Amino acid sequence: MPQSGVPETSLKGIPASSGIAIGLAFLVDRDLPEVVARYSLDGGQVAREVNRFKAAVKTTEQEISRLIKRSPKEMGQHLYLLEMEKSLLKDKLFYSRTIETIQKARVNAEYALKTTVDMVKTVFARIEDPYLRERGSDVASVYHRVLRNLLGGKAPDYSHVARRAILVAHDVSPAEASRMDLEHVMGFVTDLGGVNSHTAIIARTLGIPAVLGLAGASSSIRTGDLLIVDGAAGAVIVNPDDDTLVLYEEKRADAAKIQSVQQKGSHLPAQTSDGLSVTVSGNMELKEEVVAVMDKGGDAIGLYRTEFLYLNRTELPTEEELFENYREVVELAAPRPVTIRTLDVNGDKVGKGIFFEHADNPALGLRAIRFCLAHPEVFQTQLRAILRAAAYGKVRLLFPMISGLTELVAARRAVKEAADALDSRGVSFSPEPEVGVMIEVPSAAVMADLLAEHVNFFSVGTNDLIQYTLAVDRGNQHVAHLFQSLHPAVIRLLGRVAEVCRDTGVRLAMCGEMAADPFHTPLLLGMNFTELSMHPAAIGPVKNAVRAFSGSHCREVAERAAREKTAEGVARLIEESCGATLRDRGLLAPSHITG
Repeated sequence: MPQSGVPETSLKGIPASSGIAIGLAFLVDRDLPEVVARYSLDGGQVAREVNRFKAAVKTTEQEISRLIKRSPKEMGQHLYLLEMEKSLLKDKLFYSRTIETIQKARVNAEYALKTTVDMVKTVFARIEDPYLRERGSDVASVYHRVLRNLLGGKAPDYSHVARRAILVAHDVSPAEASRMDLEHVMGFVTDLGGVNSHTAIIARTLGIPAVLGLAGASSSIRTGDLLIVDGAAGAVIVNPDDDTLVLYEEKRADAAKIQSVQQKGSHLPAQTSDGLSVTVSGNMELKEEVVAVMDKGGDAIGLYRTEFLYLNRTELPTEEELFENYREVVELAAPRPVTIRTLDVNGDKVGKGIFFEHADNPALGLRAIRFCLAHPEVFQTQLRAILRAAAYGKVRLLFPMISGLTELVAARRAVKEAADALDSRGVSFSPEPEVGVMIEVPSAAVMADLLAEHVNFFSVGTNDLIQYTLAVDRGNQHVAHLFQSLHPAVIRLLGRVAEVCRDTGVRLAMCGEMAADPFHTPLLLGMNFTELSMHPAAIGPVKNAVRAFSGSHCREVAERAAREKTAEGVARLIEESCGATLRDRGLLAPSHITG
């Protein structure tokens, strides 16, 4: 019941995991200082301070090992997150840099640790890819654990989380999630985090509504406050009145119906009523995520991001290290194909010894294929590892950020060079994997006919394609509303690429966020997309959306959409021609409409 005399308050954060939760708040107090004091050391104290830091790291490592052994079964497929935190503890950029700061600056371990972590977080904050950018939160999580042990504090106590509680915290790390009885957690509300944070990943996988990045939530919400968490809208309502409660109870009932049917048939083939087959695949980055894709019914790995092995370290990964990681992914996914995207980061994020001046606009700078071609030693190492892994299963090679034919020809030449090098070494490898390019730069879409002569498939990355086509940074609150998936310019570019693929027989895939929304599925099927790749939780709903329509109906939708003049017009067309069918299958909320 609403608290008498307490006014209703609405807060807005980042929608991270859909669903509606209504319950009492449980506030997790943050016992760590916001400001870490700096103390100068004399010569005799330095060695002792280094040993303090090493001891805190060792204690943290032991804590994480215990958590892995004792984690609840719900955390099973997410234990790799804990393993990753554990590996970060001894990462040279984290561990050695902190020790070096203690020794050279003669400062206390806490301050040296914070200095190192601030530097690493700054590096991650400049990364364009939102998924990779969120990995900076992993470093912050490890920092808090080590800092707590340095200060002699205790980890937050989650044992008192009552049934039907909504957890409110500054942040929730994988280690903290592993200590919870997740059956008692109705929802997550945090000050930090985003749609690609590990809190969001865990929440989506477990079906727990979550609103993250709600600055000040942990200071304005108290334990016992009645909360409504609308994960799809990114809204948190504190102490709602009776009318609001009734409204959201109805919304929750509708959402429960949708959720109950979304995953039905996720392991069945995605085929339209008139026999058009579509491959519905999963996006991943860490090898442990292969299991999540398969569990959700993924037909393939449609996008394997390879950047993480290059980040947060002081030297480049070796060919052997890359090969072992790629091979494990390929073997885990077999007999399903794995599409491996080559390195897609800015040069100043990669290893020690390769440095660049600050770029005012890194999205338009030396990134992805441009960086790889400028640094063939880095590119060749990765290509050799991919070709070797391809001997263990079906591998497709994907080049990002191709803007023209010259880059593509150079990339193909690099593959041949890598194959020749492996052949001369007598190493087992696959010399000719299928090759594709990301269509994420408008110029690539415009000249798709020329690119098609050199590839087996196209994979459209809608996130970047929309950003570059509409000149919109969706992270900028002043223009984010202009980031429109259904903008006529975007539709025309997609139509151009689809036409080329129909004429040439080149396969057409999509791996951007647009592919994960069932509302877009009929349009994409009608445009001739034969593979859609997405985060694992969306696989079931999209497969159901494919089965809801005929290919002929979808083609009619696509033809009509090409004639619309506004994003709103395209959205209205899809709503009028497909909305009722999608709702009948529980794939859209009653009020869903998107541009």
